[in-house]
Order: sequence, then C-alpha cells, then structure tokens
Amino acid sequence: MEKRRKRKQHVEREEEPKSKSIRNDDVKDPFPSHIRPTPQECEAIRDTLLAIHGIPPELAKYRKLQPTNDTDTDTHPPPETVLDGLVRTVLSQNTTEANSQRAFASLKSAFPTWQYVLDAESKDLENAIRCGGLAPTKASCIKNVLRCLQEKRGKLCLEYLRDLPVDEIKAELSLFKGIGPKTVACVLMFNLQQDDFPVDTHIFEIAKTIGWVPAVADRNKSYLHLNQRIPNELKFDLNCLLYTHGKLCHKCSSKRGKQQQKKCNDNICPLLNHYKERTEH
Repeated sequence: MEKRRKRKQHVEREEEPKSKSIRNDDVKDPFPSHIRPTPQECEAIRDTLLAIHGIPPELAKYRKLQPTNDTDTDTHPPPETVLDGLVRTVLSQNTTEANSQRAFASLKSAFPTWQYVLDAESKDLENAIRCGGLAPTKASCIKNVLRCLQEKRGKLCLEYLRDLPVDEIKAELSLFKGIGPKTVACVLMFNLQQDDFPVDTHIFEIAKTIGWVPAVADRNKSYLHLNQRIPNELKFDLNCLLYTHGKLCHKCSSKRGKQQQKKCNDNICPLLNHYKERTEH
C-alpha cells in the first residue's frame, strides 16, 4: 500500500508573477467568467465595514507613507524594515495575532540584531518564538532566509526590494524556502506599500460565503482572482476590514471559538445581507 505523504507545515511556494495593475494580461484570472466582485460592490463593502470596524491602528500604520524628515523620528517613527515585516509575517502563520505578536517581541528581546539570530543555535531561536506555535518550522524558515541573504548579498537586509517592480519582488521572495504567496502578498501590501491583496483564512472564507469566488476556488486561485477584480485604491482598506470582520463575525467564519462580538451582531451580518440583496435581484 502506498504510504500517505506527510502533510507539510510550511506554506507551499507558488511563483505567480503579477504587476500592480488590476487588469494584467500576463496574469490570467482563473475564473474569468466570474464577474464578482464588481468595483461598485468593493466600494460598498468597504464603506459598510469601515463604518462598523474602522481600520485597526496596528494595521493603519502600514498605509502608504509619505517620505518624512529623518530627524523627525519622535512624531514619525521610521517604517518597519522589510526583513522585520517578513519575519513578523512568518511568525503569524497558523496562530493567533496575539501569539504571533508575542513571539516577535520575544525574538527581538532575545536577539538584538539579525546577525545574532543567524549565529544562534536553532534551539535557542525556537525557544524564543515557541509561544507562536510551530517553532521548529518557523525557526528553520527564518534561519534559511538569513543564511541566503548573507550568502547572496553579504548583509542581512531586504531594503533593496523597495526599488524593484512587483514581479521581481515576488520572484526574489519566492526563492526563500517556506515563503509562500500569502506571506509575499503581506510583505508587498504592508511593508512595501504595493497594491496587493493577501488572502488569509478569514478573507478566503468570506469571499466564498458572499460569492466573490466560486465554491470550487482554493486560496491561491482566490488570491489571483481577487487581485484582478478589486481596484488598487481599495485593496488595502478592504483587506484590513475583511480580515478584521472575519475575526469578529461568526457568520463569516467556520471558526466558532471564543471570538469577541463587540462590534458585530452575529444575527445581522451586513455582508450576508448584502449578498442576499444581490442574489434576490
């Protein structure tokens, strides 16, 4: 009997070139006949969720930043480095936001520089990030990124990505083992201020529930479709709002754990009402 292949814990790499345009002939929409979401629908959902949730401060700080005076760091702290953003995103995989933030803070406290992380024993790194879950897998990924940067570029820095076009950024980041499409998209949107639309579990579930992607869609195909359909100027806000809504609304998520319902009435989900109105017309 053929042995079952062991399920991998890291996100599979998928190299899907994409430019900033929401209409790009080089990137094929896997569902070209699926006309949703329309630009008007995206704007309506954005406005609805914005009125309910607002953009969380921890996400709003990543909005496109204007150049600031380097000396004015008290009122305008420097943006997070690309390498910090990449590692933060790796630590966020398969865990809660609170746990991933705790893991990143613990890593930064234990190791003052990325060189210290590279030189450290793997077990020490694992111990520092253990509260975020999957410590061996994530530690191996982080070590590999740092090792590759040291060997190929001679320094532990990803700031050079800021000067590259989106397709080259994707190609560069996809070379790192364990860095998949969602992680790349998060770095593009949050740290490089590019127009991209990461699809995490919350957004994927909502997109299927309200009919923005076909029922047969997987997460990677949903990412390609939504990036084609959603206008660039709405991507950041809509992504943050759908992610926030997915964490708070039981109706939009299959995860029925101890989720807070401070702002979203579970019996009256505005997204489901919107979907119902569209299907009745």
